[in-house]
Amino acid sequence: MTENKSAAVTPFTVAIEQAELDYLNRRLRDTRFAQEVDGAGDDYGVSTSRVRHLVEYALDGFDWRALEARLNAYPQFTTEIDGQNIHFLHVVSPEPDAIPLLLTHGWPGSVLEFLDIADALADPKAHGSDGPAFHLVIPSLPGFGFSGPTTERGWGTRRTALAWLELMSRLGYERFGLHGNDGGSMVSPEVARVAAERVIGVHVNQAFSFPSGAPGEMDDLTEEEGAALGILQWFWEAKGAFNVLHSQQPGTLAHALADSPTGLLAWMDQLMGTEVDDEFVIGNAFVYWLTGTGASSIRYYYEDKHNPAGTEPTTVPFGVAVHGGDFASIRRFAERDHRDIVQWRTHERGGHYADHLEPAGSLADLRDFFTTATAK
Repeated sequence: MTENKSAAVTPFTVAIEQAELDYLNRRLRDTRFAQEVDGAGDDYGVSTSRVRHLVEYALDGFDWRALEARLNAYPQFTTEIDGQNIHFLHVVSPEPDAIPLLLTHGWPGSVLEFLDIADALADPKAHGSDGPAFHLVIPSLPGFGFSGPTTERGWGTRRTALAWLELMSRLGYERFGLHGNDGGSMVSPEVARVAAERVIGVHVNQAFSFPSGAPGEMDDLTEEEGAALGILQWFWEAKGAFNVLHSQQPGTLAHALADSPTGLLAWMDQLMGTEVDDEFVIGNAFVYWLTGTGASSIRYYYEDKHNPAGTEPTTVPFGVAVHGGDFASIRRFAERDHRDIVQWRTHERGGHYADHLEPAGSLADLRDFFTTATAK
């Protein structure tokens, strides 16, 4: 790490006071579950039976201290950038030629998304691989988790990208790669737009490239591309309300998320659900609750709406992993937004949290992509 007293990087350990955990448990035990019509399923949203199951598991099956210990097994730090506290894991590889790699999560995820691939990325030989090694920087987005609530306007994708550049400079990494999931799949390309000369390559789990409305662009869609657009349309019509609400009225919803751990758990579960294990859902929800970032995290959408990220095409090597169970990225639109796509892989499985659900596939994708990117 670079020595800079005005930009201190401070060791950090997750240590939630027992009183906070006791209070959380009391609030969960005192939940007043929502009334719903007989036979209601998930067509109304996250069902009461699903929420009841999660609360019961959180009370009787989930071990926060075990998750805390898992996080604390990695070197963690905080630093202040542009007036905002930033928390991050910094896993230095034992390999001298390791590639610096910054991994960014989204909402309602957290740094927990990447714990299943971190060790093997940093020390491939210890995990039976001769692939490239990586020095990992895994930050909590501003306003998310252990980065703490944001306290001023403007913390969206563009401002975060600038903060990530400063973070990597403080750690002594002048050139580095990026990987992103969900919101991280927007932040990572934005870093490349701002400072392409510093970026080895960008790999994402979702290419957020959609029809622009230009005349004729939909005329020759393949059957596969039409099906992908159909999935996207279904998602927007059936589950897109969270995006609209976060973008327009985050402060209204914030009161419920700040006051009710069950409400926060249910709201986050709408985009996780049974696709992922209960431990993952509850672990992420508890990270938000115990850091008081339910409200500030959803403001991110409002900030992006009012301070949009760039639209110019990226020029660095770009890779995309398309996973079954997630919305399907469409290459023809991605090629409009990214001029140097060097890897495009489609996987039958993986869902929206592929780095957690299918770590072996993610490891292979990342190793192969950055082998190609560094050779260019």
